[in-house]
Amino acid sequence: MDYSISKFLFTLLGLFIVLNWGMLMSSTMRRINARVSGRIGIPWYQPWIDLVKLYSMRSQLSHGTMFYLGPVFRLMGGVGLFLFMPMIYGSQYFMNYSFSGDLILILYFQFFGMLGMALGAGEGGHPYSAIGISRGLSQFTTIEVPMTLAVISLAIQYHTFSISDIVAAQQGSILNWTVFTNPLATIAAMLSLLGAFGHSPFNLVRAPNEIPLGPPTEYHGSFLGVLRTNGAILHVTEAALFMNLFFGGATSWIELIIKTFFIYFWSVFVGTVFPRFRIEQSVVWFLKWPTIIGIFSIILFM
Repeated sequence: MDYSISKFLFTLLGLFIVLNWGMLMSSTMRRINARVSGRIGIPWYQPWIDLVKLYSMRSQLSHGTMFYLGPVFRLMGGVGLFLFMPMIYGSQYFMNYSFSGDLILILYFQFFGMLGMALGAGEGGHPYSAIGISRGLSQFTTIEVPMTLAVISLAIQYHTFSISDIVAAQQGSILNWTVFTNPLATIAAMLSLLGAFGHSPFNLVRAPNEIPLGPPTEYHGSFLGVLRTNGAILHVTEAALFMNLFFGGATSWIELIIKTFFIYFWSVFVGTVFPRFRIEQSVVWFLKWPTIIGIFSIILFM
């Protein structure tokens, strides 16, 4: 079989694994939250049932073109993040389409989906869509600040913007992991991760159980199914990004599953313990401690 075809097929296989692991991880975390609240929680297979149901439904809404393209752009952000993310270090098939300098492109893809949803919400039928757009973009922009500072610190430390090279530099011993060699950049990035995953205290844009707005209300049927699909892919790929940059990467799917679980669990744990911020509190918080720590990490390696 031609190498390019086999590469494509293995990439699809990797996407299938990531999608299903993301849905299983989502149901597991929801059950953990339910147990903390004294409830049983959903069955572990509930996300698959919801996805089949959503894709079988048709929406009767009629909005502008960008309203329908918003979920597609959001999905392309998650899929693009996966396509250029080396998932399994040392595997020629599960390195996907990563290349030298792929870290810069992946940072763009992180913001791509959010911009697509902002354009979609702008053509929604709700009069307060603009408020949600301003909240979402304001918070996500400040989330990117400490993350970008952490990436710059890693580029200075490892002299590269290649994720594969950064993972390679961490091999040989657990003490070579970035979490031990550059703890300040790791702290700044892990704090920004809390906002990237969108759990409490940084989930005001969605504000579950408080405001009847947002994508779960505005989008229905297959559109909401696309958003759920992206959520499952995005959570795993973002966790894999932090795994590659700070926790030595993964040399097998089992190692990837274990590491991404605990990285994702970090945001769920904080969301269970702390109450929700107001948007101005969230913006100030990200521009304060995580940003200061990120600046010090750069100064340390300069």
